Amino acid sequence: MACALDLEDARLHHPQGHALNAPSLSLGTVLNAGGLRAEGKVRLTGTRAGGWISFIEARLHNPGGVALGLSSCEARQLTFRDAEPIKGDVRLHHSTFKAIEADPAVWPRSVRLEGLVYESLSPRLPATRRLPLLEYDQDGFVPHSYEQLALTYRGAGEDGEARTVLLAAQRRHRRTLPWPARLWGHIQDVTVGYGFRPARAVTWLLALLLVGTLTYGLHEPPRAEPGKGPQFNALVYAADLLLPVIDFGQEKAFAPTGVHQWLAYLLVAAGWVFATTVAAGVTRSLKRQ
Repeated sequence: MACALDLEDARLHHPQGHALNAPSLSLGTVLNAGGLRAEGKVRLTGTRAGGWISFIEARLHNPGGVALGLSSCEARQLTFRDAEPIKGDVRLHHSTFKAIEADPAVWPRSVRLEGLVYESLSPRLPATRRLPLLEYDQDGFVPHSYEQLALTYRGAGEDGEARTVLLAAQRRHRRTLPWPARLWGHIQDVTVGYGFRPARAVTWLLALLLVGTLTYGLHEPPRAEPGKGPQFNALVYAADLLLPVIDFGQEKAFAPTGVHQWLAYLLVAAGWVFATTVAAGVTRSLKRQ
């Protein structure tokens, strides 16, 4: 085992070939490639470092090929602080780092991240800044990458950002489904954000409740059986239509006609859709836990 590898300010030039080919290194402390200028592929697959793997202020350039191969690596920290945007593919799959320091602008539009594990990311950024990288994965939709990013945000106490990541994962997954499943996915997204935006359901329900209350308050439906049933209450009637598991006795006592009957059908259907999507969201949340 070597103590360290120092490539600081090195100049490596082999366009379309291996500028550096050093797989399976075992280092006690650091791999210092700060200021490295590499034209060609830098391959460090399987490297183990007790400390950092550093590409501070580095320039990695191999357009049309792999610029950096770091798959199956382990280190306490991987840093690209102040590095130039990488030109070429990056391979980080099945690597493990305690921390990764990199501005999103460093990453190219072609990466492999399957199995990448880390505990923290810096600089501290909202999830919307980091999600595009997961779209660049050449393996397509990789659920683990979204779960890992969400876990990192949750570990940092940023549950809202974690939910943003998991919602993005559901939307990405939806694109891989047949159209009936995509349609149901869109309904879940709009109504409750796949369970990650429960406040949406409350907003929709309040809006539909208001529509029903105003409509039936202005146009009281006739009784199903004249002289029988409770006194009509527009708010309770609309709620009875919307809430499938609650029976206030109003829905069965009154029988709207014409367009108001179709509105009743719509409210009943909407109530079942919301109940189903909320249940799906709760189930999904319990599975994550």
